[in-house]
Amino acid sequence: MRYEIRVEGHVSETLAKAFPELDHVVMSGQTVLFGPVVDEAQLYGLLARCQSLGLRVVEMRQLPE
Repeated sequence: MRYEIRVEGHVSETLAKAFPELDHVVMSGQTVLFGPVVDEAQLYGLLARCQSLGLRVVEMRQLPE
C-alpha cells in the first residue's frame, strides 16, 4: 500500500529526515509525505511520529497502486 500524508506548513529537510521511509514535497503551504506503508502498525506509527513532532496532519489517504 502507498499512502500520502499532508501536513500543515513547510517541513524542513532536517525534520523530513525523521521520516526516512517516505519521500516528501512542499507545495501550497503544505508538506506532502508519501511512500509505501506495509501495514496498519506502520501507518499508526507514522501518525504518532507526526504528533510527537508537533506536525498538524491535514489529510491522509491511500494512493492507488
